[in-house]
Amino acid sequence: MTLEILYVESCPHVDGLLERVREVTDVPVTTRLVGSEAEAVARGMSGSPTLLVNSADPFAGSGAAGLSCRIDGGPSVERLRAVLAPALVPSAWRTRAVSPDDAERAAHRAILRAFAATGRPPVAAGVASPAVLRALHESDAIRLGADGEIVVAYPFSATPTPHRVRISDRTDVHAMCAIDALGISAMLGADTVVESVDGSTGAPVRVVTVAGRTTWDPAGAVVFVGADPCGGPSADCCCDYLNFFADRGAAQAWSAAHPGVPGRILGQAEAEALGIELFGRLLSTGKRA
Repeated sequence: MTLEILYVESCPHVDGLLERVREVTDVPVTTRLVGSEAEAVARGMSGSPTLLVNSADPFAGSGAAGLSCRIDGGPSVERLRAVLAPALVPSAWRTRAVSPDDAERAAHRAILRAFAATGRPPVAAGVASPAVLRALHESDAIRLGADGEIVVAYPFSATPTPHRVRISDRTDVHAMCAIDALGISAMLGADTVVESVDGSTGAPVRVVTVAGRTTWDPAGAVVFVGADPCGGPSADCCCDYLNFFADRGAAQAWSAAHPGVPGRILGQAEAEALGIELFGRLLSTGKRA
């Protein structure tokens, strides 16, 4: 997917549209200053700013053709999510969840290390103040239950999921999704064994990482990355839709049967790279566990 924003000089809305697009997806966005009516028509510009998706404007109905200013400022986050859903990946959400605040970052890392060491979340009161935990919850770094206890700290889940991960042959944890499971080895610098299932048949899928080298069984297994375009915390809008499949055909069949869950299929190398991107630097451990 290619994204390009066309705009006119001194357009008051281009920065806002850029911000909304970046909130929805990590796909790179280019910008182009348009200086003439002829160029605007040639490029398919329908008011400033215009977002082109794969060189076409899916929002053309909301703006007049040419160089005129878009009164509405361009599509809303909700409309962007609906159109850009195939490009949705969790990296933007996870990146924003890393707090610049020292106390929050220290608490986040303590929670992750406790999960990795025991397979369970620590008692909330023993980690940080309620205010710090609430801030981590609001940024979607963790999720708190109604009782204030930690129920999720991506990539870990306090409750069973289809994705079980054995760390260094000593600790069993549950991951929130397939991508989270794949990111645990890089986050901890540890060998892992992921035991999961095909999202449609329930057939076993196993991914073993030893000294940074990964093998998949079945050999043709893939990951489907999807998202509910309604938005919200990752646990609610995408974790249920990031699953392993035994092969590309199974993933395609599942996607065709669930048109309300737009997404895309990742090969093994791309899925592993996404897991590393999301979690590889969270703890910055230099040695293998």
